[in-house]
Amino acid sequence: MKKIWFYFVLFLAKAAYRFLQITKLSSGTSIIGVWVLKTCPDFLESCNPCIKTKINVTGTNGKTTTSGLISHILKSSGAGVVNNEKGANMLSGVVNALAVSLNPFLKTDYSVIESDEAYLSKIYAQFDADYLLVTNLFRDQLDRYGELAATKRLIQEGINKKPGLRLILNADDPLVSSFEGNNRIFYGVENVYYQDESLKVQSAVQEVFNCHCGKPLKYEKKFFAQQGHYYCDCGYRRPEPKYKADVTLYKDSSILKINGVNYEIPLTGLFNAYNALGAIALCLDLGIENIENSLASFHTAFGRSEVKFYNGKRVLIQLIKNPIGANEVLKTVDKDSGILIIINDNYADGRDVSWLWDAEFELLKGASKPIVVSGIRANDMALRLKYAGFNNIKIIEDINKAVEYTARLADNNITILPTYTALLQINKIKGLRSK
Repeated sequence: MKKIWFYFVLFLAKAAYRFLQITKLSSGTSIIGVWVLKTCPDFLESCNPCIKTKINVTGTNGKTTTSGLISHILKSSGAGVVNNEKGANMLSGVVNALAVSLNPFLKTDYSVIESDEAYLSKIYAQFDADYLLVTNLFRDQLDRYGELAATKRLIQEGINKKPGLRLILNADDPLVSSFEGNNRIFYGVENVYYQDESLKVQSAVQEVFNCHCGKPLKYEKKFFAQQGHYYCDCGYRRPEPKYKADVTLYKDSSILKINGVNYEIPLTGLFNAYNALGAIALCLDLGIENIENSLASFHTAFGRSEVKFYNGKRVLIQLIKNPIGANEVLKTVDKDSGILIIINDNYADGRDVSWLWDAEFELLKGASKPIVVSGIRANDMALRLKYAGFNNIKIIEDINKAVEYTARLADNNITILPTYTALLQINKIKGLRSK
């Protein structure tokens, strides 16, 4: 009876999703998952036999891009993949993705599910797992997570539920590399080279972490935030990565050299190079071949270095949500483009917007046009820019009108920096489309 009910709920979920696609009443990234959880509370457990290998991606930044890269590589190899590609990563979003994508009569090869740090333990309470990739841990949404120790504890609680889990960990992040597990594999960056000097910007925001002995960590190389080759006089140091890369950064792409093979990705920024390295490391560990050939056709995930067009002008959309992630994005912004920053403070964004004062919006100095600010907290963003030394600021709270105004300002290129729920609103703007 339980199995029949699972199939019935699955059928209704697919029908409801199709209805939402036709009517465009909702993007359908979570609403169906909410209904499924109410009608079938053990839905995740019932999904387990439908998937051969289960992969999760968690961490503060880069989850959507990393899981998107993994999915793309696996699909390019001919595998069947289920992925919550639009980044809905809380429990309802994960259930939503599985409900609308699983075929109960044909076993899926892989699930690649990005998981919110706070929900990983709840997901693992029912859902089996083979791999967990952890990208990084930065301060993010302090109203939800508290300090980093709390975020780390939440992820570790999830790991503890699955003793056989294979962990793919960022060796360059001292918090991530310290996760405990029976089967740990590390990836890391060895060297970074800049082919475009404009990308070689050092951030004034630094994270300081102590070793377990209580002394501050030292660095042989520091790439950004707390990520780098760290050590302590007590003997503790960065673990040796199994998968390590020399990274060369270009204006619109990056090349990662791993074990003598060049992997070119159509993404810019060191943060994206880390995302790609994690994805490649996991796929190499799975034994996937010809990874380098599949990367050229990768299209960026929803709002993560996503390129669209509006009134004939190129629009680059870069999600921002915390100081470290925002800083890495701000380093790559074209200062001659029309710049629009949209800040919301809905639950999914984080109610606390004090992070705006820790992010280095000063990196936008030299912008050739007025900076447009929009969203629920447009005035807060304008105040932050004023204190950063900007005088030419335009406040337009309505997002549609703000996009239209920025397009009129721009010559050829527009840069939009939204928080998560603002990103969802942008996606509904008429006239904003892919190629």
